[in-house]
Amino acid sequence: NSNWRGPIWFPVNYLLIESLRKFHHYYGDDFLVECPTGSGTYLTLEQIADTLAQRLARIFLKDEHGRRPVFGGNEKQQADPQFRDHLLFYEYFHGDTGRGVGASHQTGWTGLIATLLQPERPERD
Repeated sequence: NSNWRGPIWFPVNYLLIESLRKFHHYYGDDFLVECPTGSGTYLTLEQIADTLAQRLARIFLKDEHGRRPVFGGNEKQQADPQFRDHLLFYEYFHGDTGRGVGASHQTGWTGLIATLLQPERPERD
């Protein structure tokens, strides 16, 4: 199944984020990686993990136009007051737009967003 290579899958991203945080715990703030590649910007592994978590969270958050990427072009879900604030946890997400794809009842692994929104670590100044 080639789906695991393209779209956004929460389990794979979650494991990557958690691994980056654990490596940061070991290597500390002195270990920096260029992110994004070619940008000239260097971040700690924790900062990269936080950036990835924020990108995943934005799939569900309203943008400047009040639209959620998860709902894509579905106007009923985007605008109807009966639907627009009831989020669905899709199986995976479109890699460019964030639109939910596949089964919309995947609260098992896509529910991992909750742990990314409120991680079990103190906030940094």
